[in-house]
Amino acid sequence: MALLRYKNDKYLKQEESRQELGFGKQVGEAQRLVNRDGSFNVKRVGSSILDRINIYHELITCTWSQFFMIVVVYFMVVNLLFAGLYNLIGMEHLQGADMSTPTMRFMDAFFFSAQTLTTVGYGRIAPTGLLMSTVASLESLLGLMGFAIATGLLYGRFSRPIAHILYSDKAVVAPYLDMTGLMFRIVNARDNQIIDLSVEVNLSMLQKDEHGRKTRSYNRLHLERSQVNFFPGSWTIVHPITDESPLFGMSQEELLEKHAEFLILIKGTEDTFNQTVHSRSSYHAEEVIFGQKFVSMFGEIDSSGHVVLDLSKLSETNPVPLASELFPEE
Repeated sequence: MALLRYKNDKYLKQEESRQELGFGKQVGEAQRLVNRDGSFNVKRVGSSILDRINIYHELITCTWSQFFMIVVVYFMVVNLLFAGLYNLIGMEHLQGADMSTPTMRFMDAFFFSAQTLTTVGYGRIAPTGLLMSTVASLESLLGLMGFAIATGLLYGRFSRPIAHILYSDKAVVAPYLDMTGLMFRIVNARDNQIIDLSVEVNLSMLQKDEHGRKTRSYNRLHLERSQVNFFPGSWTIVHPITDESPLFGMSQEELLEKHAEFLILIKGTEDTFNQTVHSRSSYHAEEVIFGQKFVSMFGEIDSSGHVVLDLSKLSETNPVPLASELFPEE
């Protein structure tokens, strides 16, 4: 029974280290699986346009400049369409409009549309006739619904917690204790606090199966420390390269040959909204430097007694010698 229990425990540990991350083993020699910004390097084809459309997701996740540009374009397009419609119906049905020139007629129709869409209604121009009044009423309804949606999206963007975690440009392989370790560094770019921060690093490499076909393998890397309670400064995440590590004895050329990629998932609790936030990134073999070590980001105490953390040094490194017994090819 003890032997059986030992075999079961060993099997479970092996299964925990061999992770399936959802990419599958048949993913070929892609440049990378996860981009540096956390997006997946996957392009979906073969589906209909309706299946791919997710307007809410796009409006919530786009940049602020893109969001406001969309709102302005929507406002202008709707007003231009209704201004053209009012001119088509007949500007004589807009009481108080300037009929002196075609340009003035269109301008009055445009600004009347803007006042109707926003329900401002200054009162200088008023619709007359059933058709013109009906169109103006429909535009008022469209304006109420449109601005309600825009307000909801604006609130959703403000209330959505985001982990603004910066990653070092490169991962490094450097001396660690009496061995060597793979390291990369992260820092919180905002003044808000992230607590109970945990990190998971998986190594993806191409390998040949028993039939000689290249398949992808996934291994969860053991970390020196996988969780911290507080994250006020920088955190250098270290994978010790022991004889049990899949990186043991591997050179940078071997990592490149195997299209190795280090996939990173970070989770924590953002204390402003008290919600879980995530951050993803990756380091391809080309972004791993051997024989470099990160310099300290901490400076001297300032006049107010605060510890100075220099974010400009996030990716700054210095060369260091490596242990030749772990990397005999170096």
